[in-house]
Amino acid sequence: MSYFGSNLKLLRKRRSRSQADLSRTLQITRSTWSAYENEAAEPNFRTLMKISKYFSLPIDVFLKENLHEFSELRLTNLENGFNIDVNGRKLRVLTTTVNHEDEENIELVPLAAQAGYTQGLYDPEYIKVLPTFQLPFLSKDRKYRSFPISGDSMPPISDGSFVTGEFIQNWNYIKNGYPYIIITKDEGIVFKIVYNQLKKNKTILLCSTNSSYQPYEVKVDEILEIWKFTNYINSEAPELEKK
Repeated sequence: MSYFGSNLKLLRKRRSRSQADLSRTLQITRSTWSAYENEAAEPNFRTLMKISKYFSLPIDVFLKENLHEFSELRLTNLENGFNIDVNGRKLRVLTTTVNHEDEENIELVPLAAQAGYTQGLYDPEYIKVLPTFQLPFLSKDRKYRSFPISGDSMPPISDGSFVTGEFIQNWNYIKNGYPYIIITKDEGIVFKIVYNQLKKNKTILLCSTNSSYQPYEVKVDEILEIWKFTNYINSEAPELEKK
């Protein structure tokens, strides 16, 4: 059973918005919005993502939780982003592709597509056109993706490299002092050494291997995805000492 329709109606009323007003804001017809609330229709994935983003709520909350049973305090905390699922127990949506043998691909985000990743990471149409490849030495039971790296903050991995990461479902398993690819709402793709401060203050500390760059904290509600570094690709040969 999905609670989407009743939850949508509740959240709209809590914001004192009319159906016409919100449907216009999200570019959905008034009749379609009414059908959603009355459970006469269901949104497609892209529309569901749009509504989820507007209310800053995970998709699984819309579909699986009856918000009418929540206390006022819990509802307020949820609306203010204080219900972040760092444990990965709830649905953390990850769009992926498979090869002709039904094995998951490693999608590569080209530099030209980097800026659009935060908007397209939930969009099957965006993900399916990314270049893909396989690395036979990586586990087939885990999900990997490659991202472009810009700048000089993480030597010896240089500007123009691609780093491959393993998708992390439970953020509590972040290993202190290890490199991760962090996808944030504001900065997009960030590659840093990470220190786990989730239990302390719901942040992670990001550090560079280049001492010219200062460490900084990122709040957990700014994070979209976390990928654990596995390897990197660079087309430039390292400098070799001449004898």
